[in-house]
Amino acid sequence: MYEGEIAIGPIHSSILEPHRLRLFIEDEIVKDAELIIGVNYRGVELLMEGLPPEKATILTEKICGICSHIHLWCGVRVAEIGSNIEIPERANYIRVIVEELERLHSHTLLFGHAFEVLGHETMSMRAFMLREPIMQTLFDISGSRIQYSCPVIGGIRPRCNIPDKHIPNLIERMDKFDEKMKVLLDRTLNDPLLISRMKDIGVMDRKIAAKYHALGPTARGSGIKSDLRKMGYVPEYDPFEFEEIILDDGDVLSRILVRMYECFESTKIIRQALKGLYDLPKEFYNPNYEITEFKPIDTYNEAQRGQVYYSYGINSEGRIIHSKIRTPTETNLACMEAILKGYHISDAELIIASCDPCFTCTDRLIMAIEKKRI
Repeated sequence: MYEGEIAIGPIHSSILEPHRLRLFIEDEIVKDAELIIGVNYRGVELLMEGLPPEKATILTEKICGICSHIHLWCGVRVAEIGSNIEIPERANYIRVIVEELERLHSHTLLFGHAFEVLGHETMSMRAFMLREPIMQTLFDISGSRIQYSCPVIGGIRPRCNIPDKHIPNLIERMDKFDEKMKVLLDRTLNDPLLISRMKDIGVMDRKIAAKYHALGPTARGSGIKSDLRKMGYVPEYDPFEFEEIILDDGDVLSRILVRMYECFESTKIIRQALKGLYDLPKEFYNPNYEITEFKPIDTYNEAQRGQVYYSYGINSEGRIIHSKIRTPTETNLACMEAILKGYHISDAELIIASCDPCFTCTDRLIMAIEKKRI
């Protein structure tokens, strides 16, 4: 029997972002695993300290390219909640629209990556073709495909305000997306190659998910309710009707299917929000806001990958203090590391990818421990 170690990364063709995965194997079966992150560290939280919130929140958008909107939205929400700033309802609707579009582009990006990792290039390209109209819609609304810069303290930027004349076209795009998404879902469920590589692979039961604090679709794929939008943490979603997708099998297939079904819930929210814009006042920005001093407060939101936590305070000089950000990938990766044992080495990166990790979101803080020389 061969016993050894296989190291993947930090740069490898099967991974989207840098990380190092060490697999300790017997023959070709994983007996233990170690996942090492930290390559993407840029010190964003430290850079935010001492800046006025208007400048610091722009930094939060640079934490990640895939989830730039949710970071910026969370950043401005802390200042708005802490300073009791009134936000026009129209601005909240458009923030939700952009977030759900970002959820769609993030989920379809995962589909493309997962299908590529398991060796089905055709399905991977189909997923990316499905994603492209969403990217174009984000560009049409914000003027950018990646860094949208939509929320600002007090509302949204003028360029992101959606005119009534554009609403029918945007709704039509969501209808077309649903049609194509149904085709992708059907092909996924009926493709023997895909099912054989995902069914009963990387199984995470409720006990493991709870132990390592799985979040978002990763938790919901193991039967755990975790959608903060349905728990009252994000009141901006209260006007909209949608379902929380829960599956119980806990394998790679369940984690992928949760996200596929969530795409239909996202388009449902977008349609409701777009139709609601007709009846809302045209005001999308409150220029009379005032940033007041407040102690660090806790705020939460539901990002594409799960719970996002943002916290900071404002001192007497109007500067940020005690900035703290926590993203869902950190605990989700701990779950994936725990369940790798017992599976074939060819399934390792697919299992890691099934939690849709965002290493750039996760790598924000490094602790330097000084050791005395003897």
